[in-house]
Amino acid sequence: MAKKVLGRGLGAFFPEYDQKGEDSHSNTPGSIERERVLQRVNVIKELSVTDIRPNPYQPREVFDEIKLQELSESIRMHGLIQPVTVRSVGSDRYELISGERRLRATKMAGISTIPAYVREVDDDELIAFALIENVQREQLNPIEIALGYKRLIEECSYTQDMVARKLGKNRSTITNMLRLLNLRPSIQHALKTSAISTGHARSLITVEDPKIQDKLLKKAIDEDWSVRQIEDAVRKLDLRKTAKNTLLKGKDQNDLHLMEISSRLRNKFSTRVQIKKKNKGGEIRLEYYSDDDLERIISLLESIE
Repeated sequence: MAKKVLGRGLGAFFPEYDQKGEDSHSNTPGSIERERVLQRVNVIKELSVTDIRPNPYQPREVFDEIKLQELSESIRMHGLIQPVTVRSVGSDRYELISGERRLRATKMAGISTIPAYVREVDDDELIAFALIENVQREQLNPIEIALGYKRLIEECSYTQDMVARKLGKNRSTITNMLRLLNLRPSIQHALKTSAISTGHARSLITVEDPKIQDKLLKKAIDEDWSVRQIEDAVRKLDLRKTAKNTLLKGKDQNDLHLMEISSRLRNKFSTRVQIKKKNKGGEIRLEYYSDDDLERIISLLESIE
């Protein structure tokens, strides 16, 4: 049997490792097969890089070549400190679970072998491990992170609450990231290339006219606007629109004030807001577009002190 190189504490991190060898003295066909499996998993091995195939569920779409080259130089000089994680897919063949940057950088450095921790996982676990490992490292762009959340929900049957707990995030954070996938392709591309931040994008979500969205996006990039600047631009745009409507409908100054408040609330909650006056007081109406969107708005309301 391969040596258990990580010692007794391994079970604290990988529960399935604990006590798997207790029935190794049994000679039943099932125990013999289990013994063969254990010889291939839950160990660290030095594997040929050509024996490891990529993870088909890898969420990362873009790899920074400069950072990859820097990592490659570090590995060439000092070796790889943290092993990659793989699963066995046949005799001397493995599939990557996590560590694609390390594997690519090792190949780039011209090194033929790499230390790898071999785990026993099924396809569902493989997807979850790959997505969670990458998202937790926070080296993905916002769209890749949002797609990772979406795949955990769709392919691993996670709820948004489960994703939040797994990653140590607030539920509203998960929902807000998922909403980025509703953005126009031009805005998603700007996020992928770090031309704008998620704060810029969330402001643009509230703009209904696609042409105006693209115009604001271009100005934000060309003039290097802060998030506050694009929020102010969206707010002024709303005020101009409401002022025009006010003139057409003959509304009074008080209506203009309510519309300005409506604009501020729309930016705060990233959704449409309507304020209606009544004889005494009035009502504020916030729109939501799904149960998850409702939960997001409730979370924002509850966070207000």
